[in-house]
Amino acid sequence: MIRGMGLYTADSVTPAEEIAGSESARDADPEAMLREFKSECAARPGAFVWVGLFEPTRTELDMVAAVFDLPVLQVEDAANSAQRPKFEIDEDGHGLALLKLLDYTESTSDVHTGQLAVFVGPWFAVTVRIGEFGDLRGIRQRLAASPKLRSHGSVSVLYAVLDLVVDGYLAVTDEVGTDVEELESEVFAVDRAAGTTNSIYRLKRENVEIRRAIGPLVIWAHDVVGERLEWVPDDMRPYFRDVGDHLLRVSDTVEATDNLLMAMLMASTSLQDLQQNQDMRKISAWVAIAAVPTAIAAIYGMNFDNMPELHERWGYPAVLGVMAVICVLLFRAFKRSGWL
Repeated sequence: MIRGMGLYTADSVTPAEEIAGSESARDADPEAMLREFKSECAARPGAFVWVGLFEPTRTELDMVAAVFDLPVLQVEDAANSAQRPKFEIDEDGHGLALLKLLDYTESTSDVHTGQLAVFVGPWFAVTVRIGEFGDLRGIRQRLAASPKLRSHGSVSVLYAVLDLVVDGYLAVTDEVGTDVEELESEVFAVDRAAGTTNSIYRLKRENVEIRRAIGPLVIWAHDVVGERLEWVPDDMRPYFRDVGDHLLRVSDTVEATDNLLMAMLMASTSLQDLQQNQDMRKISAWVAIAAVPTAIAAIYGMNFDNMPELHERWGYPAVLGVMAVICVLLFRAFKRSGWL
């Protein structure tokens, strides 16, 4: 569905309702409204229209694609929630930027993924959002309050979206970093929780989700930081460079987190193996101690008539004493060796 629609110039912002006459007019025939915007942009140099779509149907997407003459393959990518992030922007600054949205759930420490596609043209910007998070109303308010930003045309929408998405990456990586610190304390705690290793693996999987979202964008970040993108307006280069810096920071953080989690996983596994070895040594030591009285009792339990001590009055306490002495000596030996 169409969540937002408006005409933007350096001097003003005109919502769809003001051109259509009412909100119901826009909803009744959105295609006619878009073509009206197209005519307005042709008559007003520097103007551009921004249309925001939220989980559009195939019919809605095809209608918008027809009005704005969007490439078929790029439209297919925007509708595919499994598509990997990418930039397909030409030297004029027109094309598609496909980004992944990230959201962190505090209660479960899970990272959820959405998708946001941004089509940029000479007189339009079209955003296609898939997923419940990533509301763009804040960006609309930002553009409405910044004539300087609107003066750069539709590329201003791309910048504002990138800034919002990358700030979301930073927030999610900060939350994951906090979880890593808590897990690190649990790994080396005296009384380790039984599910620590499983928690490390789950957090590592969440970190992989972040890596999938930002990995394909790292090359673009290096290009924008190095100011190798000719389509970026001179006045906006510092803004795009700031977004690139943040994206590279997220990439470095994700890489460091992945290495730390791997080290923690190996340490947790090693500590678990060590604990199991210690338990096995204790069990083996007690079995060895218990084997002595068992063996002696088994021998004297055979009840042969000619056993030397079988009919002696001191035989029973003597055998018990021998058992006790041997068990004590074995206990002391195992204690000194660290097995008990």
